[in-house]
Amino acid sequence: MDNITIIGIASIITAGLTTGIGTMLPALSEGKAIASALSSLAQQPDASSTITRTLFVGLAMIESTAIYCFVVSMILIFANPFWNFIIAK
Repeated sequence: MDNITIIGIASIITAGLTTGIGTMLPALSEGKAIASALSSLAQQPDASSTITRTLFVGLAMIESTAIYCFVVSMILIFANPFWNFIIAK
């Protein structure tokens, strides 16, 4: 097996793991955040605007983690810097 094949296999496996873990954990976190927010809204309905605003900011930050993982996996597949290094040799 040559170096290009090894880099290709490692890139694809790493991209798959990054996408799998990077989408699974934020989804679980979003579910937990929403459940906590609904529980808080049930206990304190007067603070609904504050809880809702905080929930949306938190969900956006959690979602950005999944987007970063997706971007890293796309870079590993389509713009891996090791490809140019190996091909230049």
